[in-house]
Amino acid sequence: MITESINNCQNCNNPIEVNFCSNCGQKKYKRIDKKYIWDEIQYTTIHTNKGFLYSIKKILKNPGKAAKEFIEGNRVNHYKPIALAFILSGISGFISYKIIRLNDLINNYYASKNLNSDFMNDYMSLVTSYNSIFMLLFIPIMAIFTTIAFRKLGQNYYEHIVMNAFGLSFYTLTSILILFPILFVFRKNMENVLQITSYSMMLIPIIMVWFYKNFYDHQSLKNIILRVLLVFVFFFIAYIIIVIGLIAIYVVIKGPEALQYIKPK
Repeated sequence: MITESINNCQNCNNPIEVNFCSNCGQKKYKRIDKKYIWDEIQYTTIHTNKGFLYSIKKILKNPGKAAKEFIEGNRVNHYKPIALAFILSGISGFISYKIIRLNDLINNYYASKNLNSDFMNDYMSLVTSYNSIFMLLFIPIMAIFTTIAFRKLGQNYYEHIVMNAFGLSFYTLTSILILFPILFVFRKNMENVLQITSYSMMLIPIIMVWFYKNFYDHQSLKNIILRVLLVFVFFFIAYIIIVIGLIAIYVVIKGPEALQYIKPK
């Protein structure tokens, strides 16, 4: 039984004049009803509380403008961008490796071409098992590169984390809606799968130019293209370093004889 006035906050007893307590932020008391239960079910099971679908719609329409809108303070209707990127990456990983079974297709293809190796098998297993975590780690790493490439344009590193979360969400959504259905249709022909995947990767620079041109709409297209190219230079250098590091770790764990397993059989 509630003893305080329903016009007072049930948490801190501060008078509430609108829908939320100005002192602690708790929502004004409302009796639990069918709508409350339905909202709770949506939030805890299928994550479609009001910001999720809104953010997806805005990102698909124009991810650069959606990111700019969020960073400039219009956030009340948006889903949390990092959480959104994590959820979408999980969905993407499930479709890719459990429905399309891309991991098995790649391993079988390498085996048929005598290009298989224990290192590649271990690598693919690792990526398959921790896909969402790797995609989430990708955001702060890319944010370092974009912060450097787009320095002096007003956004700090943490804002670039949000920008990259929006960018990754767009790429993941388009993969789920467009790329994966195509791969599913052609999954029995690995040559086609590799070609389609390669073409989709070639679209990433174009997507990035479109994203940043809409975010920095006052900058020239030439300036945006040069900065995006700089991001890819940083990414390529980091990729080489990471691959060398993974091989070194693999050799330390497996021993010097593991070098023979890195080479294709």
